[in-house]
Amino acid sequence: MSGEPQVPEAPAAGQREVRQWAMFLHLSLLAGYLVPLAGLVAPIVIWQLKKAEMPELDVHGKIVVNWLLSYVIYGIASFFLAFVLIGIPLLAALGIVGIVFPIVGGIKANNGEVWQYPLSIRFLK
Repeated sequence: MSGEPQVPEAPAAGQREVRQWAMFLHLSLLAGYLVPLAGLVAPIVIWQLKKAEMPELDVHGKIVVNWLLSYVIYGIASFFLAFVLIGIPLLAALGIVGIVFPIVGGIKANNGEVWQYPLSIRFLK
């Protein structure tokens, strides 16, 4: 053994492609800020089209869909709670995590990690 630190191996081309698609899957949640409803449709389309050829992508797709469903539920609940004023800060917090969580998920996916979004209800396992 030499005293040199070991450099981690670069991922194989196929693994690198899976990581990129997983990152795109997470970041596609942000498409809704550019095109209405694209943040709901794009992740599901990417997941369904790519999961057959890249089975590793399936876990990321389930995480993203779970977050989408949770986000919608939290949004509806916060909207109704806004009538009693408590929903206003909840909507603001939901807006922040709606941007931060996909970015963190995309970065971790690109690094080869699977990250469960906090506060996400697990509908799909």
